[in-house]
Amino acid sequence: MQPNPYHGAFLIAAPTSNSGKTTLTLGLMKALMNRGLTVQPFKCGPDYIDPMHHRQVAGCDSYNLDVWMSSEAHVKQLFHTQSAKANISIVEGVMGLFDGAVKDNGSPAQLAMLLDIPVVLVVDGKAMAYSAAPLLYGFKHFNRNIRVAGVIFNKVSGDNHYEYLKEAAIDAGVTPLGYLKKNENLSLASRHLGLSMPHENSMNAIVDEMATMIEQSIDMDALLDAVACSAVPNEIKKHQATASFKIAIARDEAFNFMYPANVDALAQLGDITFFSPLNDTHLPDADLVWLPGGYPELFAETLSANHAMLDAIRQHIHSNKTLIAECGGFMYLGKSLEKEGTHYPMAGIFDYHSSLNQMKLTLGYRTIVIDGKTFKGHEFHYSTANISETQSIAQTTTAKGQAVDMPVLRTQNCLASYMHFYCGEVEKMQSLINLLR
Repeated sequence: MQPNPYHGAFLIAAPTSNSGKTTLTLGLMKALMNRGLTVQPFKCGPDYIDPMHHRQVAGCDSYNLDVWMSSEAHVKQLFHTQSAKANISIVEGVMGLFDGAVKDNGSPAQLAMLLDIPVVLVVDGKAMAYSAAPLLYGFKHFNRNIRVAGVIFNKVSGDNHYEYLKEAAIDAGVTPLGYLKKNENLSLASRHLGLSMPHENSMNAIVDEMATMIEQSIDMDALLDAVACSAVPNEIKKHQATASFKIAIARDEAFNFMYPANVDALAQLGDITFFSPLNDTHLPDADLVWLPGGYPELFAETLSANHAMLDAIRQHIHSNKTLIAECGGFMYLGKSLEKEGTHYPMAGIFDYHSSLNQMKLTLGYRTIVIDGKTFKGHEFHYSTANISETQSIAQTTTAKGQAVDMPVLRTQNCLASYMHFYCGEVEKMQSLINLLR
């Protein structure tokens, strides 16, 4: 059987958050796969949850493309390397099309220009008719370097309603690609950290229903024509690990927020083994252990009861081996994790307690400077930890350069903080590891 020769790419964006980007993205992936196309998903920005949903539908890792956390050269290389494996690449935007870390810096619009891919707008049409015209006109003409391939209207009451929206799009000079009818069954369950985990809702049924709706009311042939690329990108070969450097990464239901590009970078530096702090009783033989973020609070009792694994973590650190802990991993290394009035003992590497009793949202891009080396990442959590800022070994600032209270702690060769590091560039990953060895 000959491979499908089609190749295309586009970015799904919206005027605002909560316009339906994620559900539309997942439905389009499924609809395209039903047509025999292979799909490579991406996520604009630092989000960890949406890519997990992408992976469940597309069957491959969804990569974060973030021009604030990494260089433009890295973003382009990452996009072209992964896109070469598929017929079509779909980038899910974040917030509104022009919303970035600072003005439109780091926005979906900037990313679309950098990658030279068209934008498909999704507009919530439930309380709108011809007023869609000036909205679409503004989004098309605000920055003429952005190619708006068309618009899909979401939450439309039916064919008659769509006719008003379609006329508005045509008068604004934006191609109407179709609509999705309002359907309460298509809302993904929410929890305190964005969308719920893929296995916690009837996601497969939701996506199947969305794909069926898409084929009925969206012109998929017009969409594919509008986003087709003339050339297939070349896959860029990666260097293979040459040193006998052994890496163990926690991956289970409690620890699963890790950028795929970080894993790829680590794979170029050594041999990776995955392990489960929930279920395993020992660590793999490793020079570096990485504890990513996740939902340790949902499994606090089980994590606390796994004394063998907690002892193995302590022994690894006390043996002067390297360990990096992010967010959920950071909570795991404290003295205890408090949930609903119960304190669950954790590894006790650091003298703090984390708690979910008085949840407070803390989020944003972060820059930290350690021993003159700069690292970027993202902070997003609801837990709190009783740590004095004076204990931090690093200066921490926001995307706008403002100081922020996010302690970065170190003991021996162990580094821990609430920040999710982005070290998809191998040189950056090597620099981080070298600081701790």
